[in-house]
Amino acid sequence: MPYKLNIYSESDIAPFFSLREGEQKIGQSLFFINTQVDFNQALNDAAQFGIKYVLVGIPEDIGPRANCGNGGSELGWQAFLSRFLNMQANRFFASEQILLLGEIDVASIQAQSINLDARSTQDLSKLRQLCGEVDDAVEPVLTAIFNAGLEPIVIGGGHNNSYPLLQALASSTHSQVNAVNLDPHADFRSLEGRHSGNGFRYAYENGYLSNYHVIGLHELKNNEAIFNALEKAHFTFDSYQAIKVRQSLTLQDSCSRFKSKAIKQGLPLGIEVDVDSISHMPVSAFTNCGFSVSEAEQFVYNMATLPLSRYLHLCEAAPQTHPVSLNQGMNEAGQILSALVYAYLMGKQAG
Repeated sequence: MPYKLNIYSESDIAPFFSLREGEQKIGQSLFFINTQVDFNQALNDAAQFGIKYVLVGIPEDIGPRANCGNGGSELGWQAFLSRFLNMQANRFFASEQILLLGEIDVASIQAQSINLDARSTQDLSKLRQLCGEVDDAVEPVLTAIFNAGLEPIVIGGGHNNSYPLLQALASSTHSQVNAVNLDPHADFRSLEGRHSGNGFRYAYENGYLSNYHVIGLHELKNNEAIFNALEKAHFTFDSYQAIKVRQSLTLQDSCSRFKSKAIKQGLPLGIEVDVDSISHMPVSAFTNCGFSVSEAEQFVYNMATLPLSRYLHLCEAAPQTHPVSLNQGMNEAGQILSALVYAYLMGKQAG
């Protein structure tokens, strides 16, 4: 089947990093897919060669805008590349296990959304239709990656992409799947058309999602209907206020409690991080009341040690929302996204 994918080569990433004599940058050490053979065969060959992780970007902001939020998340992937590829490939980095695939080709869908305004009922409906088209572009690529036994690290775009990710994992494993989400929002809004605020609800209602736990949920940023829907589905959360304000449990407590439940259930697990959960991060929904970067790293590392974990999804970074400049936003978002990816890779090695 045709895949909507822009596959990268060395020349595509050359502008993102600089060379220095006596050093090897990550951008010089990553592997690329063989474009001379069928895509599925190339992924299987990569797995046989020793590749374990696949980096893939989704440059879109349709989902957040379809959720009546701010745009800008289409630049998260570029921000990540500009910092990650410039980091050092040394004894701490297993570059031989990582494939840089490229980005989901959603350019034509994104172009259709540019002049749409969510304040217009008609435009909002169109944005949600286009978000569904993004789903259709993402899911086949991710299913192929899972089918090859590889673990995708998906960066950029809105949290709407949790739905095609969970759908792909469930399809590949022929089972329901679990998800743990570091996020002030449960993203469990009603089935009102696709957007970044209901990816997990769609995954649940369509039979893909078995167990879902939110860590850092903000008690006053989710409506009562969302709490009722979570309760009805027997899904759980540990709120930001419980962890950081009332301190009735620690972040480690929350992670450990979920891990015990996940191990007992034994289903494939998706690790989700909406970087809205990180204080002062340039994102589509800025917060002063969030976790530190190091706490987010600890969450990712902790969950990645679970052998059941099958992917990392980092979404909602919006560099252009930085109060100083786009360049500063690209720099800060790129550094934080890179740190979270490295935390995942460290957790995998430790697990």
